[in-house]
Amino acid sequence: MTSIATVPQVPVLDAAHASRVAADLAGRFAREAADRDLHRRLPEREIEELSDSGLLALAVPTEFGGAGASAATVADVIRTLSAADPNIGQIPHSHFVYLNLVRLAGGRELQQRIYSDVLAGARLGNAQSELKGPTALAVATRLTPSDDGGYRLSGRKGYATGALFATWIPVLATVPGAEEEVVAFVRHDAHGVRVVDDWDGLGQRTTASGQVHLEDVVVADEFVVPRTAAIRGPFGYGAYAQLLHTAIDVGIAQGALVEAVEFVATKSRPHHEAGVDRAVDDPLTIQRVGELDVTVRAAYALLREAAEAVDAVMAEPGEQRATEATLAVAAAKIVATDASLAVSSGLFEISGTRSVARSANLDRHWRNARTHTVHDPVRWKYQHLGRYRLTGQQPPRTGTL
Repeated sequence: MTSIATVPQVPVLDAAHASRVAADLAGRFAREAADRDLHRRLPEREIEELSDSGLLALAVPTEFGGAGASAATVADVIRTLSAADPNIGQIPHSHFVYLNLVRLAGGRELQQRIYSDVLAGARLGNAQSELKGPTALAVATRLTPSDDGGYRLSGRKGYATGALFATWIPVLATVPGAEEEVVAFVRHDAHGVRVVDDWDGLGQRTTASGQVHLEDVVVADEFVVPRTAAIRGPFGYGAYAQLLHTAIDVGIAQGALVEAVEFVATKSRPHHEAGVDRAVDDPLTIQRVGELDVTVRAAYALLREAAEAVDAVMAEPGEQRATEATLAVAAAKIVATDASLAVSSGLFEISGTRSVARSANLDRHWRNARTHTVHDPVRWKYQHLGRYRLTGQQPPRTGTL
């Protein structure tokens, strides 16, 4: 099968260059983030800029012409973008997770096709969550073998973040009679694929999420990837996915704190009991900002520690490294969740009455934090950490997106 491009059309960035490019894009993306949220205007132009920048090709392995970027580098890019606009930060989450699946479990032909396309600017979305089913983990979407040696794919998916902007949509499915879950890579423009823009969440309103309808979609055998072995093996697959979610939460906390400080400095009035002329001189405001700053710093520090653990297991897979990565990410996710919620709520406490104006749209930070942090309940992460500490029980390995 001929790929879209055989040579890179986007820059191949190293870690230092990627950091600068991400910071530059974030500065531009932040300017209209509040307006995009207020009017639910999807970031079409911004996502094209993101693709053209080369950041989405970071994780393409070096043997295929990419940078082979570390988990730490990818997580830091996601964090930087999320501090500006966590909607834009979340859109490429699945893109990087499924690039990792292609690396771990894809055949050579699929690897060459997907990596070549990404180097040419292609994007991966996701179609993982079922709209209906007996449990949250039940997969009703079916991949049925066809007479020509390939498959036919049918089903309906929801919460398909990034699918509206995707070139390729990885679809989680099952094959009748087989126990293992698989991922079928289908083109957005393939016959029988329809993406519906129906996302109505209170936060993360412009993540290009929606439904993916699949009706008798033709899928060649080489575009079907076994997923279970990648998840259950000692590769840190799920830890990598959760690390990037953690980066989004840390970014939300950082972005909310930056905007809160700016609001206090330029718009807030001091409480009359403080006896000062400026809000920034109010001792109780100073104290609270200091507390929130420590909260954000702690979340960022644990994100970096978790990224090191994920990189260790990706470089040299092993049971103990996989466990350490899972637990490190669990701890980081707990603290990042708390930080994003604390800062996005606390900003009103320090900013005062003017901050609740609808035109300011500062509530988007809390709405984004509350929406994103329900993806994977942290109450279970406390359980995994506690059980391992007390009894040595291994944490489960999942592919949670």
